[in-house]
Amino acid sequence: MYNVLVCDDDREIVEAISIYLKTEGYQVFPAYDGVMALEILKKQEIHLLLIDIMMPKMDGIRATMKLREESNIPVIILSAKSEDADKILGLNIGADDYVTKPFNPLELVARVKSQLRRYTMLGNLKESGGDSGKQVLTINGLVLDNDCKQVTVDGEEVRLTPIEFSILRFLMEHPGRVFSTSQIYEQIWEEEAIGADNIVAVHIRHIREKIEINPKEPRYLKVVWGQGYKMEAPKK
Repeated sequence: MYNVLVCDDDREIVEAISIYLKTEGYQVFPAYDGVMALEILKKQEIHLLLIDIMMPKMDGIRATMKLREESNIPVIILSAKSEDADKILGLNIGADDYVTKPFNPLELVARVKSQLRRYTMLGNLKESGGDSGKQVLTINGLVLDNDCKQVTVDGEEVRLTPIEFSILRFLMEHPGRVFSTSQIYEQIWEEEAIGADNIVAVHIRHIREKIEINPKEPRYLKVVWGQGYKMEAPKK
């Protein structure tokens, strides 16, 4: 059973989301501000966080930033604002996805399932079976061990979120090939890419900041202007 923390200062929204998640078999922990959410995260084993941006005491942005100092569990931002700036801000501080209010409850549940599936695949949760076998991808000093769910650069381990790991693995599996933001989004999120350019760009930037010595002059993950992104092919 997965434990989902739902944090929103609107108690009716928390209750509505809880009903849908419980129907799917999830255990739900409610919280009504960022401080309360962080307290629950310290005491309970939470597998995914749904959190609103605008809340009293501590908003969702600051709470997510605090969480990311210690954990890489999936975070889905809930926001009544539809402006791109708010969505990008949430992704910039470490959220994996966002849902704009008012939202379709079934879509929200689908996004929760998708994030938990990716989190499980990354090896943060122990489930019986599901042994995909050892697979190590290497491009010069960049090594991705899909069995151990570990990434190292020149021998130094780097921590990636589930989304970042999935994007990096996908690009490393196809070195030298250029993928558009829509192609990357549809591959990783498994849904049609509508307005996904900013989402992919933010996650790509995070990956580059973690794996590149100088993100402005990348050795591995490169931009092909007007076309998309590619992983540099290994040197022979």
